[in-house]
Amino acid sequence: MTKLSYLHEPGVLHNLAMRYELNEIYTYTGNILIAINPFQRLPHLYDTHMMEQYKGAGFGELSPHVFAVADVAYRAMINEGKSNSILVSGESGAGKTETTKMLMRYLAYLGGRSGVEGRTVEQQVLESNPVLEAFGNAKTVRNNNSRNNGFSNQLFEFVISLNSFMCLSEFSCFLVLYSRFGKFVELQFDKNGRISGAAVRTYLLERSRVCQISNPERNYHCFYLLCAAPPEVREKFKLGDPKSFHYLNQSSCYALDGVDDAQEYLATIRAMDVVGISEEEQEAIFSVVAAILHLGNIDFSKGAEVDSSVIKDEKSRFHLNTTAELLQCDVKSLENALIKRVMVTPEEIITRALDPVAAVGSRDALAKTIYSRLFDWLVDKINISIGQDPNSKQLIGVLDIYGFESFKLNSFEQFCINFTNEKLQQHFNQHVFKMEQEEYTKEEINWSYIEFVDNQDVLDLIEKKPGGIIALLDEAWYKKLYAVSVISYSTLLLLVDFIFTASRSMFPRSTHETFAQKLFQTFKNNKRFIKPKLSRTSFTISHYAGEVTYLADLFLDKNKDYVVAEHQDLLTASKCSFVASLFPPPAEESSKSSKFSSIGSRFKLQLQSLMETLNSTEPHYIRCVKPNNVLKPAIFENANIIQQLRCGGVLEAIRISCAGYPTRRTFYEFIHRFGVLAPEILEGNHDDKVACQMILDKMGLKGYQIGKTKVFLRAGQMAELDARRAEVLGNAARTIQRLIRTYIARKEFMALRKSAIMLQSHWRGLLACKLYEQLRREAAALKIQKNFRRHIARESYLTVRLAAITLQTGLRAMTARNEFRFKKQTKAAIIVQAALRCHLAYSYYKSLQKAALTTQCGWRGRVARRELRKLKMAARETGALKEAKDKLEKRVEELTWRLQLEKRLRTDLEEEKAQELAKLQDALHAMQVQVEEANARVIKEQEAARKAIEEAPPVIKETPVIVQDTEKVNSLAAEVESLKASLLSERKAAEEARNACTDAEARSAELQKKLEDSERKVDQLQESMQRLEEKLANSESEIQVLRQQALAISPTGKSLTTRQRTMIIPRTPENGNVTNGETKVSPDTTLAISNVREPESEEKPQKSLNEKQQENQDILIKCISENLGFSGSKPIAACVIYKCLLQWRSFEVERTTIFDRIIQTIASSIEIQDNNDVLAYWLSNSSTLLLLLQRTLKANGAGSLTPQRRRATSASLFGRMSQGLRASPQSGGLSFLNGRGLSRLDDLRQVEAKYPALLFKQQLTAFVEKIYGTIRDNLKKEISPLLGLCIQAPRTSRASLVKGRSQANAAAQQALIAHWQSIVKSLNRYLDIMKANHVPPFLVRKVFTQIFSFINVQLFNSLLLRRECCSFSNGEYVKAGLAELEQWCYGATEEYAGPAWEELKHIRQAVGFLVIHQKPKKTLNEITKELCPVLSIQQLYRISTMYWDDKYGTHSVSSDVIANMRVMMTEDSNNAVSSSFLLDDDSRLVCSVF
Repeated sequence: MTKLSYLHEPGVLHNLAMRYELNEIYTYTGNILIAINPFQRLPHLYDTHMMEQYKGAGFGELSPHVFAVADVAYRAMINEGKSNSILVSGESGAGKTETTKMLMRYLAYLGGRSGVEGRTVEQQVLESNPVLEAFGNAKTVRNNNSRNNGFSNQLFEFVISLNSFMCLSEFSCFLVLYSRFGKFVELQFDKNGRISGAAVRTYLLERSRVCQISNPERNYHCFYLLCAAPPEVREKFKLGDPKSFHYLNQSSCYALDGVDDAQEYLATIRAMDVVGISEEEQEAIFSVVAAILHLGNIDFSKGAEVDSSVIKDEKSRFHLNTTAELLQCDVKSLENALIKRVMVTPEEIITRALDPVAAVGSRDALAKTIYSRLFDWLVDKINISIGQDPNSKQLIGVLDIYGFESFKLNSFEQFCINFTNEKLQQHFNQHVFKMEQEEYTKEEINWSYIEFVDNQDVLDLIEKKPGGIIALLDEAWYKKLYAVSVISYSTLLLLVDFIFTASRSMFPRSTHETFAQKLFQTFKNNKRFIKPKLSRTSFTISHYAGEVTYLADLFLDKNKDYVVAEHQDLLTASKCSFVASLFPPPAEESSKSSKFSSIGSRFKLQLQSLMETLNSTEPHYIRCVKPNNVLKPAIFENANIIQQLRCGGVLEAIRISCAGYPTRRTFYEFIHRFGVLAPEILEGNHDDKVACQMILDKMGLKGYQIGKTKVFLRAGQMAELDARRAEVLGNAARTIQRLIRTYIARKEFMALRKSAIMLQSHWRGLLACKLYEQLRREAAALKIQKNFRRHIARESYLTVRLAAITLQTGLRAMTARNEFRFKKQTKAAIIVQAALRCHLAYSYYKSLQKAALTTQCGWRGRVARRELRKLKMAARETGALKEAKDKLEKRVEELTWRLQLEKRLRTDLEEEKAQELAKLQDALHAMQVQVEEANARVIKEQEAARKAIEEAPPVIKETPVIVQDTEKVNSLAAEVESLKASLLSERKAAEEARNACTDAEARSAELQKKLEDSERKVDQLQESMQRLEEKLANSESEIQVLRQQALAISPTGKSLTTRQRTMIIPRTPENGNVTNGETKVSPDTTLAISNVREPESEEKPQKSLNEKQQENQDILIKCISENLGFSGSKPIAACVIYKCLLQWRSFEVERTTIFDRIIQTIASSIEIQDNNDVLAYWLSNSSTLLLLLQRTLKANGAGSLTPQRRRATSASLFGRMSQGLRASPQSGGLSFLNGRGLSRLDDLRQVEAKYPALLFKQQLTAFVEKIYGTIRDNLKKEISPLLGLCIQAPRTSRASLVKGRSQANAAAQQALIAHWQSIVKSLNRYLDIMKANHVPPFLVRKVFTQIFSFINVQLFNSLLLRRECCSFSNGEYVKAGLAELEQWCYGATEEYAGPAWEELKHIRQAVGFLVIHQKPKKTLNEITKELCPVLSIQQLYRISTMYWDDKYGTHSVSSDVIANMRVMMTEDSNNAVSSSFLLDDDSRLVCSVF
């Protein structure tokens, strides 16, 4: 257009319109390329053939094209070694994205290859471009910035193209998106012109779009893609329809025409795989995106406190929990971070709640921060896959920037965008206008000055310090913060947040109104700043493209550029490593300004850095133009296009380009480059300026100008000079090539020979290295094998060991079960054997009895027959005697017959009487039934008569009815009288039969009495015989003892000594008993015997037997005086005493002192009665020794005792004990002794006990009873004071005990039962002591049974004697205490507690009666038979009369029950029944135990 004849606006529009109709969308204005968006695909403009044409072509030789601009920049970089930049600008929808994509595509074509492994660049673009499109693009009002034309499309095409071209890993690129703002991509090239790296500089992400969108715009695409994901993904992240999320339903636009979000989601996943994002990172990314959606659905409502807030409802609570779950942080911490702020000062920590509005702001700030960090991470991840080339010194930068924006409502984002465009416009002015003219003026060439619009005053208005808008905006929110010098960094951050979230009244100058007023006051005289008339918070700036009105309401909030400390701490502590990596702990900085940088300040610094980069490069400009606002092809709107051309400064550039010199070189550069065209001029001594003039004249160029230091050329003249230079250089190169090739060939040969030698040496070194590496790897392999085999062996060993342990466990369990089954079968067999033996003994007894009777009958018959023979012999002599005999025989037969007849008659009579009695009873019953039926008929007839009388006239019917009823009554009365008479007769007959039966019973009783007298006589005879046998046995034992004493006293020689030693050999299971006078020497003797035994050959004098026995006794007494403890469960002292006495035969001698010394030792040990451990120790030993003596010792002649004698013996103290042990295996008898390692009772050897042994047994019994009583009394003394406290609950806490059902009263209840728990502790302590000393379980059971009986008596008597204890609440208190005792009995088990719980039956039933409800409804029978069957009438009467309900106010039993109780008490007193209602304590000693 610089060649147009008429260079004005209509001419320019006409030219553009004509070219647009021909699809010629590119036009030059000097070096500036104008690109009009065709809104349709033009594939012929961008194919490979087109790129081949523009490759190396001069600028302007071919039709205007974006490839031409890219080629010029690339050639300038290669030829001149200087970096270049291409600035693509234009408003939204003008085609900047597609233009940038084509630039990168052409540069990739020039600097790389087009495919790798059969995959083209286009294919890689389709696979990889969805990633940043999803997270960086969104549909706007002016442009659907979707996948079809998004920046990520171009960026990913470029990235994949670069990866395609650089097959090796030498290429990397740093790509960062600044979605709604500019992107400056630096393409790095190596010295060969190949692309070696890339870098992208980004600016501000539009974070506000995450929380706020306008209709019909859309939020970022990733939210909609995730909502359209497969069902399992949505279910995993708890997502649904986009309409259900607050951040998406602010606009009615949820879908895009022609875009399937589900397919795009899959494409995004594939693109992430291509980029190198792992599946774990992908899951974490979508978790964060889903968390942001759920976070937006958290609503708040006012809390209980002023200016506080809480989670609104369960739906919001669900989204809160889901957000915490997805971010893997604590739910409570997340809630506190949203609704609270913490300020740490040197004095205290202040926690302030946020109101609902501030809480919503905190929620949105957290969402925007998370999304911004996520976006930065995505771009960083892509950069990691590309990288930069640190050695590159040449680059081509492509700037894709938004154009000027002016909406109906403009906020902080439009302010930053327009500020950027002002900066770029200034750069454009400086390079195209200002610097151009300054250069011409400086060089003093012929040039007419053209004025242009300079926007430096607008830039000063925005960024000048300290009075610019950005400076005032920063000052508005952190000016006062610097005055606080003693608070910490986190506190200062919190104060910053307070300014934006708390009430604005705290800092009145930090509101949007005060900010606007400050602007109005500061720039009231600035011509670029305008104050609107109808708004207090709006201001207008006159930009180079026109006036724009900004709304300052959200400037302060959107200018914040820090993360709230609570949000930072929350996400830093996340369990998800990905989330935690997005929020690393902030580094401490010394500068306050670095701590509180705002968005405006940071953006200004980034923009300055961009401008410095652009100033260091050679710029090329592309202006993109949008032909219409409906985004459709073939529509050319003149007004819209001319406004864009004005805003872009295109018209000014056309005028300057027509009059200017686009190419300029210094004299030195010009001579250095084009001196080869005139070498003779260089040989001459000419000035540089003159030399340049001569070269240009020689070349025949016209229209150029020469300044003071530079040569200015018209457009196209530089290309002509380059073409001639290339021809000269080509000819010179061919000449040089001819001469140099020989030199090069020889040089190559020498180098090849040298290289061969070096290659051999290096190859041999490589072989040596490989050999060393192989040996090293073999050594490493051996080490790895060793460790691996060791690991395998250990794993195998552990497996086998675990299997062995498991097998052992199973086998031991099976053995235990078999043993338990054997014991169970053995026990059952013993029971069966006992029953069978009992049956056999009983059968044997019956058979003996029958045999005895048979024998008696036979003997008597024999005697009678003998007498009969004698009588017959006498009868032969006298006939009279024979006749008398016959008479007597007849008389006997007659009496026998009569007796049998009487028996038969009596039997028949009894049967007849029984039958008659049954008949009479049946008849009586039938008569009673008839009488009842008659009475019923009479009643019915009377009722019928009464009804008839009432219905009929009384005069006519009265007399017949009365007469008829009287006759019936008389007949019935007669029948009743007859029945009574028959009943009396039957009763008389029954009485007679009863009397006869009584007579028969009396006779039977008389016969039974005679039989008992006979048995008594037999018993007396047997007892006398037994006494004789005992005397005989005693005499024999005395004789034997006297013989032994005589032998011991006799002073004989060696033979007697030998006999003494053999006589005192102990009888053990190994050596057996000494019988028939045989001598048997045992190899294992006791301590006493071993001290006496010496070789027979020794001639030293021997000690006497008494002295040796005395020494042995001393050793025994000294041994048992110490606490020997237990071996397993065996009391060692008892076993030692028993074995020694048994081996010394102390039970069989008449006189010995060992028993008295043992008794004295035990007595001295239990003198201290407060030491329960010592008492329990000697109780265990004494009782064990007593059981052994009971089983071992027997009196003289005990083997021939009769059953009656044996029964009398078992009635004694230890007879009952042994009998109880045999009868009850659970009582601790056989099992108790067997558990102590002794032989079974059946295996114990019976010893004939003498008087000292029997006396020792009685003394030992007394000591057992004494120790038992002492332990029991000590326990009673310990719990007696507590029982007085346990019978009545404290009055101050009674209400809390009764009503203490809530958790608050649990402590009070625990305190109230402390006395009961003290009793339980005492019981546990005594139980532990007796268990530790292995006291027999039956003794432990008896101790606790008597203790519980004592508790029962004390509590029950106190309850009857104290009226305040007979209350409902006190009953509940005592019942709770009894529950503690019941729990103790359950924990102590039946083995040790026994029937102790049953001893509390009186107090249990009394307390149960106190706490039952509806006592007035209970009858006396229910109370005495069901509720309190153990309590007497006196006790029930006392409790009933003393009862009072302090909780519910109910009454005691009814007055009728009280009256019945009094009657029964009177009858009991008449029957001489004891009227005492108190219980007596059963303090009997251990005699009852055995």
